[in-house]
Amino acid sequence: MPESSSLKLNPILLGMLSIFFSSMSHASALEQSGQSILPFLEDGNYAEINLFAVDSSVSGVVKDRPDLVRENQSRDTGDIAQSTQFYTAAIKLQLTDQLSFGVLYDQPFAAKVAYPQRSNNSYFDNDFSQQGTSVKVDSQSISMIFGYSPVNNFQVYGGPVYQEIKGQVALRGNAYTEAYNGYNANFKRQGEVGWLVGGSYQIPEIALKAAVTYRSKIKYSVQVDEDMLGEPLQLTASEKTKLETPQSLNIDFQTGVAEKTLAYMNLRWVNWKKFDTSPAQFTALSKIIMEEATEGAYTKGFKLDAYQKDQYSATIGVGHQLTEKWGIATDVSWDSGTGNPASTLGPVKGSWSLGLGAQFNPAPNYFIAAGMKYYWLGDAKSEDGTYYLPIEGIKPIAEQAEFKNNHAIAYGLKIGYRF
Repeated sequence: MPESSSLKLNPILLGMLSIFFSSMSHASALEQSGQSILPFLEDGNYAEINLFAVDSSVSGVVKDRPDLVRENQSRDTGDIAQSTQFYTAAIKLQLTDQLSFGVLYDQPFAAKVAYPQRSNNSYFDNDFSQQGTSVKVDSQSISMIFGYSPVNNFQVYGGPVYQEIKGQVALRGNAYTEAYNGYNANFKRQGEVGWLVGGSYQIPEIALKAAVTYRSKIKYSVQVDEDMLGEPLQLTASEKTKLETPQSLNIDFQTGVAEKTLAYMNLRWVNWKKFDTSPAQFTALSKIIMEEATEGAYTKGFKLDAYQKDQYSATIGVGHQLTEKWGIATDVSWDSGTGNPASTLGPVKGSWSLGLGAQFNPAPNYFIAAGMKYYWLGDAKSEDGTYYLPIEGIKPIAEQAEFKNNHAIAYGLKIGYRF
């Protein structure tokens, strides 16, 4: 075991790690950024900006049923995943030896799916709208964090979080029956406030840092405009849609393990099981459909989108300082997903990923880091939203397609500055 002084790593290595922690949790529900607070744990005054791009390939095969696929047509869905980009930024100020303050900008949740044109008419309406099923969700948040160190090496922190969301959903094709083929929902931009709280501990002599951060759920009451191929839906009284982005817990840990070598880990839990969305007109229509289909035995309808399980993810990696100007790192990540079968609006069950990165430090006070991750996306069956209803025989009818052997590649670029 080397002497403790040999574990005092150059900031080049300590700064590069969050490019992996901040990388997207690609496979679970609406997860995008992982909601990292690691920039706030940097020493002294610090600022950074991160840019990410994700290129995904997700396709499946529709079940061979006449209610889903037109006769003598290929059952391939085509590639439904859309390339995405997102950004994060942070500034942290060490006000005194005991007090610190930070502002983090994040785009924590997102979705971008569009089913391409296929003659099978499963998820694309070839007859009227010439459009495919699609979903687009965007979000952004600003976290203001106040930190206090009552004793050396220990800090408690917390603060308010302002978050905005918006989204659009379009349902097309045989998979949604005549009742929903042509349905559109436009979730208007809405902002609400939540909070975060946490604690961190460090031993600089061995480059050890540990932090636990809890983020609260954020409740929304959103105006949703619903229509059917442009004609407003008015099956029931108009009212705002209630939904909430989930509470979560992040555990971050790093420590020197050998000369100029650092091991790091991130564990994350997200309470997606509590998430669902069901706009008023969608719900009213679903109640009519289910009441007719069950001859009055079931009248509660179903959700536009929901998840059956919480997400758990883990990242384990190692970084090594090559020179005073160069460092490298690699990590492996696992994501549990949020249930199988999965929604047709996100038919993936978890993932495994491998990340690689490097950082260049032109001067002692700033650096540039770049990295990439390859994701092996988990196989999943897709279902139409009725799979989990307490109706005998509903499961085989609700299952619609098989999505297998899919992948994604994420790219990241970070610029960090100490002042």
